[in-house]
Amino acid sequence: MSFPKTDLSPFPNSCYLYGFSDELKGCNMKFEILYQELQNSTEMIRALLADMSQEEARVKPNPGSWSMLEVICHLYDEEREDFREHLDFILHRQNEEWHRIDPQGWVTERKYNEQDFAVMQRKFFAEREKSLEWLKGLSNSNWETNYSSQFGSMKAGDMFASWVAHDNLHIRQLVELRRMRIENITKPYEIEYAGEW
Repeated sequence: MSFPKTDLSPFPNSCYLYGFSDELKGCNMKFEILYQELQNSTEMIRALLADMSQEEARVKPNPGSWSMLEVICHLYDEEREDFREHLDFILHRQNEEWHRIDPQGWVTERKYNEQDFAVMQRKFFAEREKSLEWLKGLSNSNWETNYSSQFGSMKAGDMFASWVAHDNLHIRQLVELRRMRIENITKPYEIEYAGEW
């Protein structure tokens, strides 16, 4: 069984760091390192969104993919209604009922691609600052704390690790969208000399 989430499956346990130094191996999740990763990814997202117009932000590679505007709207909703909220459920609100989320459905239901790009950036980064401040108080939390419901179970460490990994997922997506923009604005010149993409 898994939680009702469509874009990321929970990690099976908190032993998820492979191929790194001995400091990062094993089942001892390093809160400080993951916290720094979340700070770093925040600035990566900020840079990848920089200098994009409203029109450029709405462009999709194809009808089935997301635009930059849809990505930032998704990140905003996930920040408020998923990762911070559900990590709080696991650690502090065991008696409350886990609520469903619908990331794919929200894209159309909440009309992501019709939102104001600049406004959505401000809203996301404001929520991320709230998250980073809130997370400072969790450094000594028990990451093995488990939450069980009709949807299955998840540990606090699983949720925090997934939060960091979720940023990586959408950074990769934003890089692809940024690349598409470069391909368009450099015409009629060729960019093959840069190397294979």
